[in-house]
Order: sequence, then structure tokens, then C-alpha cells
Amino acid sequence: MKAEVLPKGAFFKALVSSKAATKDVTLIPGETMYFFIRILADTFNLSPESLQVAYDKYFPYPDGMIFPDTYSLPVGIDSDELMKLLYDISIKRHEQNAIRLLGAYNQEEWFKNVSIASVVQKEAANNEEMPIVAAVVFNRLEKNMPLQMDGSLNYGQYSHSKVTPERIRNDDTPYNTYRNKGVPPYPAGSVSIQAIEAVLNPAKVDYLYFVRDRSTGTHKFSKTYEEHRSHF
Repeated sequence: MKAEVLPKGAFFKALVSSKAATKDVTLIPGETMYFFIRILADTFNLSPESLQVAYDKYFPYPDGMIFPDTYSLPVGIDSDELMKLLYDISIKRHEQNAIRLLGAYNQEEWFKNVSIASVVQKEAANNEEMPIVAAVVFNRLEKNMPLQMDGSLNYGQYSHSKVTPERIRNDDTPYNTYRNKGVPPYPAGSVSIQAIEAVLNPAKVDYLYFVRDRSTGTHKFSKTYEEHRSHF
């Protein structure tokens, strides 16, 4: 008797619903797809190039769409099925969170908030600071000031790179918030729900500046440039 050959989609559904072997892979808050794709490639013996092609096939934004989390994925999965699975999981979570927090899901509106949240994610020292950093973002936008935040330049392959004056001068992407006013059009990395909630509920403060306190790792916030300079 000839064995039944399942179509690819049906095989995949059977695979993930069975007791198939899985491997865990973790995307941490603030990390970029450039590095997460390489983690996936190493974990599942896939090429970064094929994973990037599959990502671009399913995801409309270059970053910030996959929620930071630990994912258990089947051993033997190919690049296309892996990214389709991550897309299905992630878009459902975005829709659920948008409905919970805003009452409805509008992709363009939601990911504008996620883009702001990605900057907050990279700038805030901890979850407690996030609503204050979000307030600084909105306060600067309201005054038509450039954000001038290093975190937005830690996009893609520069996720772990120190932002230098040379990078600020030469980076001509929309992520450069020193050269461009406004928020980058796409998220600069993965975004936690805490960062999104901070953007939707920023602190009621008048701060326009902040600088890291090297002794504590947290930030000192200021309302004026003079006060800001005194913290250096």
C-alpha cells in the first residue's frame, strides 16, 4: 500500500501538533532582526540569507514585529515555514494587544506606536523609566525638536555598536534622529509590551533631556539644557 504524502502545509500542521522534537530560541527586548535571524540560523541549521528572504516575504516592516519571547520551534523546520509561524504568532499578539489597549487594531497606527516604543526600549535603563523616556520623546516632538537619541541608531547590524560622532555624521538612514526630525518610520528593534504601554501612557512630566548616570546606570532627567549640562 502506497504511503500518503501530505501537502506541505498539512505536514507542517501535523508536525507542530505532534510530539515532535523542538528547540527553544529567545528574542530579547531591543534586539534586532539582523541578530535574531543569525540566532535562528545557528539553532536550526539554516542560512541567514534564506531566513531573510522568508522574513521579507511575510513581514511588512523590517523590524519590531516579532515579540521578544522564547519560542519552541520544531526541529527540521525550513526557513519559509519558520517565518510564517513566527508571523502568525506575532501578528495575532499585536492584534490582541491593540484591541486590549486601544479598542481596535489598525496596522499603520499601531506600528507608529511600536516605532516610538522601539526608541524607548533602547533608551530606558529599566521598565520604570520607560514612561518618562516616552514623555521626553513626545515633549521634543511637540516642540519640533529632533529626538537626538542614540538608541534609534542601534538598528540592524548596529544593535551592539557604540554610536560615535562619525556614525551620526554619516548615517543617512531614517533611523538617524540627529539628522532627521520625527520618529523613524519603522521600529529599530524588538519591542516589549512594557515599552508599548509606556508610549500609550507616558508620564506627565516636562523633561526634554536625559543623560545616563554612570554610577547607577539609570538616567537623570532635565527640563532645560542648562540643567542637562550640569549633569555631565
